[in-house]
Amino acid sequence: QVQLVEFGGGLVQAGDSLRLSCAASGRTSSTYHMGWFRQAPGKEREFVAGISWGGINTYYSDSVKGRFTISRDSAKNTVFLQMNSLKPEDTAVYYCAARRISVSYRSSEYGYWGQGTQVTVSS
Repeated sequence: QVQLVEFGGGLVQAGDSLRLSCAASGRTSSTYHMGWFRQAPGKEREFVAGISWGGINTYYSDSVKGRFTISRDSAKNTVFLQMNSLKPEDTAVYYCAARRISVSYRSSEYGYWGQGTQVTVSS
């Protein structure tokens, strides 16, 4: 069992930066592959970024590539999403998620989710 809690959302202006954190707890949480997803009102939940359990492999959606960076501190069981050059279209609730096998782009393949944190980017 893995519990996930996100931190760091807020209201920022276009062009600003924000860093989200996801604290994981559970006996083997450090061995899980992690993903960040987001969901805007009226839209489906979409993949944003993912990182392998060892932190070596990272994955990004085309919409955030070059602006967002995912990383993890395995000693602290925490995953980060550094978001730079934010745009109004980045506005959404951001969720972190965990799964055992590998990073997946599909939200349905993750078994553990945080409660989400709101990110609002004003123009």
